[in-house]
Amino acid sequence: MKTNRTWKLPKPVAVDGEYEWQPVVRVGTHVPFGYRQDPDDCDILLPIPKELELFEKAKKFIKQYSYREVAAWLSTQSERYISHVGLYKRVKIEQQRKNEASTQRYLAKRYKEALQKAEKLETQRLGYRERVSSSPTEA
Repeated sequence: MKTNRTWKLPKPVAVDGEYEWQPVVRVGTHVPFGYRQDPDDCDILLPIPKELELFEKAKKFIKQYSYREVAAWLSTQSERYISHVGLYKRVKIEQQRKNEASTQRYLAKRYKEALQKAEKLETQRLGYRERVSSSPTEA
């Protein structure tokens, strides 16, 4: 079964310098790196903290090394295989989501400002409404 939906990683919560990773809902056909399928519920993915922390380190290494080298290092350290293409896709999707979230926050701020200005204009117009024509027959 093919779906068009993608899974979203929750933002980790910092706890004493480390992250507390949260389970996510499975919407795709494969289990992403850093997660494993819940034995009780096949639609829930449980985080593997060691793999996710290694993945965070690997993202920093990408600036200095190739995707192939980083994927090989990550596979060796985590003892779970990830190809260079899989690593590239995972990093690319996270960057897209980060950019999209930034854009949504910016637009939300702009919409809030526009709403406040519109409400201000409405109160000014309604508070100072005057009759345009004041003929004796209309009164």
